[in-house]
Amino acid sequence: MPKLVRLYLVNIAVGFALSAVFVGLLLWLNVANLWHLVSSSPLGWVAVAMLLVFNALVFSGVQFAIAVMRMADPEGGNGGTRAPVATRQPVKVAAAARK
Repeated sequence: MPKLVRLYLVNIAVGFALSAVFVGLLLWLNVANLWHLVSSSPLGWVAVAMLLVFNALVFSGVQFAIAVMRMADPEGGNGGTRAPVATRQPVKVAAAARK
């Protein structure tokens, strides 16, 4: 298996685990009375499943982005020329006063 695919699958697993913890905390702390809504509805499991899946998408995407950004060159690269873009010289601008 290529390294990048393995990295992606590992980050999906980590994102799903973080999602499960997050949704578990939401339900346990009863944020916005969510536990009551889920437990009293016959289709409450659908809401929990949707929370898990959509939060897993977000968390795994963030995990993968962080992992890719950490793969950067440890030396920092060349970083450009570090030349100043603009000078701090005042510029005269003509402006007419309204009467």
